Amino acid sequence: MTGIERTVVDTDRGRVRGIVEGEAVSFRGIPYAASPVGELRFAPPRPHPGWTDVRDAAQAGPSVPQAASRLEKVQGPRVPDWNEDGSLTVNVFAPRGALTDGAARPVLVWWHGGGFTSGSGGWDWYDGGRPAALGDIVVVTANYRVGPLGYLYLPEVGAANLGPQDQAAVLRWVQDNIASFGGDPRTVTVGGQSAGAYSALMLALDPATNGPLTRLLLQSGPFGLDPQDPHQAAENAVAYLRLLGIPAGADTATALRALPVERLLDAYGRLSAQLAAPGKAAPPMYPVLGAPGVPRTRQQALTEGALAGKQLLIGTTRDEATAFCAFDPHVQHLTTAAALDLLTEEIGRSAAQDRYGQHAALRPQATPAQIFTAVQTDSLFRDTSLQTADHHAAGGNTTYVYQFDRAPAEDPYALGATHCAELPFLFGTFDAFPDSPALAGAGAAERVLGREFATAVAEFVSSGKAAGWPPYHPAAGARVRHFG
Repeated sequence: MTGIERTVVDTDRGRVRGIVEGEAVSFRGIPYAASPVGELRFAPPRPHPGWTDVRDAAQAGPSVPQAASRLEKVQGPRVPDWNEDGSLTVNVFAPRGALTDGAARPVLVWWHGGGFTSGSGGWDWYDGGRPAALGDIVVVTANYRVGPLGYLYLPEVGAANLGPQDQAAVLRWVQDNIASFGGDPRTVTVGGQSAGAYSALMLALDPATNGPLTRLLLQSGPFGLDPQDPHQAAENAVAYLRLLGIPAGADTATALRALPVERLLDAYGRLSAQLAAPGKAAPPMYPVLGAPGVPRTRQQALTEGALAGKQLLIGTTRDEATAFCAFDPHVQHLTTAAALDLLTEEIGRSAAQDRYGQHAALRPQATPAQIFTAVQTDSLFRDTSLQTADHHAAGGNTTYVYQFDRAPAEDPYALGATHCAELPFLFGTFDAFPDSPALAGAGAAERVLGREFATAVAEFVSSGKAAGWPPYHPAAGARVRHFG
């Protein structure tokens, strides 16, 4: 690191040394909680004990333990970088002047996606330096426990929505520390993509965490997926323990904490395979209704005015569900009857027939697989995002809606503008996705589009407005801004 400018900041647990990169200063791998190992595995996050020397923050910490993402064929593979020890960390990106000029800048806390099963805020996919510099804002990304370590539902041993509890701990860390990085703890946008958007909305709807949050950035949230019913979550937990060979009546907490983490991940993979169905996006374990972080449903909270007064930017990609269906042979070989049967299981027979018929009429040459995929895009992502926007805007709250339309020039898998397609455009991290078919043929035009998209998002985080973009109103569909 010789010759690279560095800077030191105080936090409530010790001093950290960041690194200047271009127009931003980054601080990576800062612990916000103690390592979730030993007695702290399957336990709520605890305060980190702190450190005495200046802690180097030039590199991100390890990911939380996880298997490979189910969307590797869309985004490209990653080399595993997880370690249970030291995994609960935040990364802070600030404009160069933020540490010296005394101004308090708006803050974006952004959560990665990954189906509540994979991902890391420290990956180069989500480098916050570009949006920080574009919007003169402070950007925070973070890890939270995923898969069985974050969403196993065994409240009797203290395991209930540990991922959301980690996220709440990050928000507390931001309140206590972000001013040292030039951020304003009174102006915080919570956002994310996919499972990260779902998490951001839950945090904004929960009275325990929504107080400091002023704005929401919700990208491709699977809001059509209701929080998991606690009875179903308990059944999945029993099946998981059975796969691990932990007998009924055993000291479950001790047994779980004694197992190698690889065993925990392997059993989760087998449970996922057992519960899989064509086109199904829901993992075996995800946020549970009534557990910490999810006291009520999205619909209940919205009706009760949980988001009143907060500014909202929400959107989807045009072809979300191709990411889950394009590489699934069971989907690609569906007949019309089989597609309707699968949709009936999810949304009911009448709705399945109506939705299927509507899309078939719009695309008379489409295959059953393509029609099924389009209905999945609507039911899981688009419809509920627009319902959320409609409700929020109807209440007189500032609302912006977008749709990301850019499809790859070379598209042999017919992905179109698929789930996750906008991520490199937001973060300017095209080079971090070298094997992604969703970026095939990307060149100068895509980088221009990326700057347009990222600038609009950064302006919203900074001011709650987007220049040249009229706020959304349910009766004015033209107010959905299309990118690409």
